[in-house]
Amino acid sequence: MRLTFLGAAAEVTGSAFLVETEACRFLVDCGLFQGGREADAKNRARFAFAPARLDFAVATHAHLDHCGRFPQLAAAGFGRPLFTTRATADLLPVMLRDAAYLQEKEAAWRRRPGRRRGAEPESAPLYTPADVDRLCARVSGERYGREFQPHPTVRARFRDAGHILGAAITELWVRDAGRTLKLVFSGDLGQPARPLVRDPEPIDAADVLVVESTYGNRNHRGMAETTDELVEVMTATLTRRGGNVIVPAFALGRTQELIVLLGELVEAGRLGHLSVFVDSPLATAATEVTLKHADLLDESARRILAAARAGTLPLTLRFTEDAQDSKAINALRSGAVVIAASGMCDGGRIRHHLERNLGRADCAVLFTGFQAAGTLGRRIVDGAASVRLFDAEIPVRARIHTLGGLSAHADQRALLAWLGRFEHAPRRTFVVHGEADTQAGFARLIAERLGWQADAPARGATVEL
Repeated sequence: MRLTFLGAAAEVTGSAFLVETEACRFLVDCGLFQGGREADAKNRARFAFAPARLDFAVATHAHLDHCGRFPQLAAAGFGRPLFTTRATADLLPVMLRDAAYLQEKEAAWRRRPGRRRGAEPESAPLYTPADVDRLCARVSGERYGREFQPHPTVRARFRDAGHILGAAITELWVRDAGRTLKLVFSGDLGQPARPLVRDPEPIDAADVLVVESTYGNRNHRGMAETTDELVEVMTATLTRRGGNVIVPAFALGRTQELIVLLGELVEAGRLGHLSVFVDSPLATAATEVTLKHADLLDESARRILAAARAGTLPLTLRFTEDAQDSKAINALRSGAVVIAASGMCDGGRIRHHLERNLGRADCAVLFTGFQAAGTLGRRIVDGAASVRLFDAEIPVRARIHTLGGLSAHADQRALLAWLGRFEHAPRRTFVVHGEADTQAGFARLIAERLGWQADAPARGATVEL
């Protein structure tokens, strides 16, 4: 049995892991690489295996760095089932069709007359809506906690990862050469006691464990400190300085979490009346899917999101319907909280709101999620004096805040606590989904704290299990 790390190894995006036995081969995740031209080249590279020879695939959740290349896989010949949770099965068409639309729009913009030519990424979309439809016809949604058999030699089960709606830890019992090994892929693990979704489920045993390490080198602020900081940013910007708060947020997960948190703070009287604009058709659609699967949310989230849909929240919440609504938001000079995708600022409507507000000292930009190396969001967080948007250089005068305590990823403390629930050490542990230093450092920490054998593989590495 062989395991190959095709992405999210010494980097945070591009999750993809290939398992091969004498009887079958399957893929866990097939995500987009994100962050600069190097990522574009990786996304356009041919797959390092034959997609048509896969027996099945698994998607741990609907964030694009885990599922965003599955339509390419289908276009390249993959025609077998793609297994995921029921909520993710409902989210994949929404997320992937939006990705295809944005790629087509970006390609048309790059090809426009008068566009400066040079060392640019290719302009063709990575895939089309037809590729998305072809892929989604193969999706099979499974319940949390219920075993299923994707192949005669494989049993599988999804457990709640507590990351976003539908996110799964994947347990796989794989029979090969007369023995059965249990493989566990953590996917992205959530931080316990956060708004919206439930806590990650513990796993008691694995022969081989593949675990993420996005924040394996640090701990998040507690929720009390995080909400205090959020209240201060909103009050200082909207009330004292009279500007806008611009929030780059992932359309799936972070947007719904922010709505819940802001609703709770206004209800508690910690914030006055807010005018919140969710400027993302994708976020609107993702919110509808979230409400459909309300049984997977915690109690407070169910209540707040139901009130949002009914229009009874103690704040003004508007979801934009079209481009004209989005442009109208840009005309607002003060008092607006604008939540828009993409969360790393590398595409989508958030770039238009940054263009209008980033150069204003009375405004604030509030980052609420991880910013991968090479992305526009990372450059802003790292203190860039100016950034390029739509062929114009925009000075960074707005106040920049990073609300790390809202991360949907488990921090170092939570990762170690989750690992500590295993009844005995896995035979092999592979640390992935972290920037190179973080990934290697967390592997060392696992060895020091838990006494396990832990490795930090490079992209392209293959190990015999």
